[in-house]
Amino acid sequence: MIRLDPATASPTAPPTVPAWALAAGGAPSDAGAAFQAGAALSALDSLARGQPAWAGAWRQRLALRCAAASMRLAGRSEDEAALRDAWYLRPAGAEPGPAGAIFGAWRQFSVQPLVATADRLAKIVEMLGLHLDGAALATLCVEVNTLAESQRPAPFAAAAIATYVVTVRPDCELLAWWLADLVLAQSLRWPRPLPLLMAQAFGPAFRREAGGRIRPGDENFERAVCVALVAAAAGACRLAADVSRRAERLIAVTPQLRAKGAGDVIQTLLNEDAVSGSLSTKNLSRFAARRLFDRLQQLDAVRELSGRPTFRLFGL
Repeated sequence: MIRLDPATASPTAPPTVPAWALAAGGAPSDAGAAFQAGAALSALDSLARGQPAWAGAWRQRLALRCAAASMRLAGRSEDEAALRDAWYLRPAGAEPGPAGAIFGAWRQFSVQPLVATADRLAKIVEMLGLHLDGAALATLCVEVNTLAESQRPAPFAAAAIATYVVTVRPDCELLAWWLADLVLAQSLRWPRPLPLLMAQAFGPAFRREAGGRIRPGDENFERAVCVALVAAAAGACRLAADVSRRAERLIAVTPQLRAKGAGDVIQTLLNEDAVSGSLSTKNLSRFAARRLFDRLQQLDAVRELSGRPTFRLFGL
């Protein structure tokens, strides 16, 4: 039977960033911004280390947010709905296309261990639609590992790797943000990284008073990263509370389901951002899956995410 971790099952259990860390009061000082970031990351720490039943869906929703922000940086127009379609509705074994590949890079980021090898980075670079030769990848791995093991506070180590990448390769800002979150997680000794900073890249933290955007390496970039991490951590905690509540409802109705193979579908819903309405497994035909999702909707245990009558996608 699928069970929620009692420590994280309740929608009120996931932590929140302290109100004082979120208080608006103009641009904080460098020290103030760093202090607020520390408080926010401390609140997020237990979630990053925990493995509640719904952790997979939560991480994939964070990945989707970062992928959607990546589209703007890549000069593309896909939003979250289009990215879901590109990933979940493609034929088995088919490539997801350029936008879907970027989404795939963030999905992979949220589930794989904290390692930076030349082979892994080569795959990520390709998925992001970028190009780096073997020597550049090897040098980058050394830089990532050096910063992760340094004594720099985690937000500053994250800012440093982003600055390094953009300084060496201004056309690789997508990779810079991907690595910033990786180094952040390594510095904090999290078991797996969380997609956080890319979703903030066009937000208020990186907005110049005179217009334009603060990019990696620009003046005040470190302070902007600290401010962005406060917003990112707060958003991740709010999302965790929402996903936790929805997961609790889903698991509560599980005993009412009679379809053979329903347990596999429930587990997939807890692990994924979305599930195709025509999903089929060894224990469940696609027609039975459609009936199961209709039943789950009646029980208010899942949402239909696409807004379409056909080619539907369901999730917490």
